[in-house]
Amino acid sequence: MPTPHGRIGSPAFTLIELLVVIAIIAILAGMLLPALGKAKQKGQGIQCLNNLKQLQLGWYMYHEDFNGALVPNLGMAFSQNPRNTWVPGGLSFDINNLDNTNTLNLKNSLLFPYSGSVAVFKCPADRSTAVVRKVTYPRVRSLTMNSWLGRYLIEEGNREGQVFGEGDDRYGIRRRSTDLNTPAPSQTFVLIDEREDSINDGVFYVGMGRRGAQAFLVDLPASYHNRAGGLSFADGHAEIRRWQDPRTLPPIVRGTPGGGFACANNPDVAWLQNHATGLK
Repeated sequence: MPTPHGRIGSPAFTLIELLVVIAIIAILAGMLLPALGKAKQKGQGIQCLNNLKQLQLGWYMYHEDFNGALVPNLGMAFSQNPRNTWVPGGLSFDINNLDNTNTLNLKNSLLFPYSGSVAVFKCPADRSTAVVRKVTYPRVRSLTMNSWLGRYLIEEGNREGQVFGEGDDRYGIRRRSTDLNTPAPSQTFVLIDEREDSINDGVFYVGMGRRGAQAFLVDLPASYHNRAGGLSFADGHAEIRRWQDPRTLPPIVRGTPGGGFACANNPDVAWLQNHATGLK
């Protein structure tokens, strides 16, 4: 029907109606965003497990190809080269540390021929960055390896006792697949996501000699999945483990990795010890 001004009338929102619509949209967004966040976290967790399984498969294929010898695993306490450790280089938050962004280290990894991808060396939820020549880049690796696996020290005069802590000499370094009996392969962790302010070389150190009230942590596991981190095991499976003790998840400290701190009766330390190695 024509209006008094000669135009056909059309309904319009009042201010109150607009505010109601906006409020409803805000409520729906508030409900959906957490769900989307959880879906993203779940997707990252699945990708993390896939990366771990792929690299773990390479670890398994390596010892199959080398008559049961586990892939070498030396830290920066020794002279590294591409043949005596599974992955060379050391990460840090130091400016212009090229190892932070150097994918050549990953391509030189003894496990790279079995995976063919640099992406599998990193958890997709790791958002840590490094500055090189005033440009910020994502760091290329978050995975490290159980310190009790594959330590070959022939070139260093077999000084294995000099790089471990008090009481560690009672525990066995596993150098061959047949050594993986205590704990069993399904209970021996191989690869672990290490936290961005802890990771340096490719070794994740677990102190075995100091237990219970004397327990301590040197290397910190990552918690990129809602207080949980990824690990792979010698039988080939991988899992996301939730850490229980707040001391396992101290505030991030940007600086040079290293140090260690007391963690008396920390159940996470006990779990890592029980899944790293056993007595000789």
